[in-house]
Amino acid sequence: MITTKSIPKIKKLLGKSKRNRKIIGFVPTMGALHKGHLSLIDKAKKESNFLVVSIFINPLQFGPSEDFKKYPRNIKKDKKLLKKHGVNLLFYPQADKIYTPDFSTFVQEKEISKKLCGKSRPGHFQGVTTIVTKLFNIVEPDLSYFGQKDYQQALIIKKIVKDLNFAAKIKIAPIVREKDKLALSSRNAYLNKKERKESRAIYQALFQAKKMVKDKEKNPKKIIKEMKKIIEKKPTAKIDYIEIRKAKNLEKIRKIKGKIFIGVAVYFGKTRLIDNIIIQSKT
Repeated sequence: MITTKSIPKIKKLLGKSKRNRKIIGFVPTMGALHKGHLSLIDKAKKESNFLVVSIFINPLQFGPSEDFKKYPRNIKKDKKLLKKHGVNLLFYPQADKIYTPDFSTFVQEKEISKKLCGKSRPGHFQGVTTIVTKLFNIVEPDLSYFGQKDYQQALIIKKIVKDLNFAAKIKIAPIVREKDKLALSSRNAYLNKKERKESRAIYQALFQAKKMVKDKEKNPKKIIKEMKKIIEKKPTAKIDYIEIRKAKNLEKIRKIKGKIFIGVAVYFGKTRLIDNIIIQSKT
């Protein structure tokens, strides 16, 4: 596995791969790799000839009161995992090379990013779209992989790819879960024992929602009410949002119909967790 922090070097290496007509797969990450990341990497490995992974903890997507400084970092462990999973190139840039002192250009998606997590984390998605745009310009991937856990983010990235005419095809891979069904996340490490145990309520609420949709409940408000009951029983839980929307574009719905997104954001103590399910409802 080649490792580089240099933007000119990675462009030179990938230019050679392009000339050799290799399909370049790309998985952007912030490190602290877990099985969720590795599932994306394994999928990308199967579908491309040359696999690039980036590790960059992007300061632009953290708010003033968020966890940038304490975000988990373990580059030695990450490198070992990437080698084991057959990654060809690790791009591990320094922040001052990505954002030079005179940096003043940002990329903003103005529709999907207003909703859900966009309300709770102002500026977050502008940070995401800016770094993804920069990484796509540097790597120029044919395929790029994102997880369903961050579904809103994946939709936003699909939108900027379409609107800004990037060549990359965006692939969204299923959520990878712990044995107790908690969605894998680097932030799970912040939970204490009580919070970790109570966080199971997220999936229990999503499971109840899925059951109600299967039983042909058509009223989103009734489903959300039952989901809230499950989560609010947990003393450390504080609901940020529970939403049921169109899966295609996260628009609001009055009636359960077609392919829907059911998304949850909950604080357990100081740790904010997100999760979702996508359901094709029966008419």
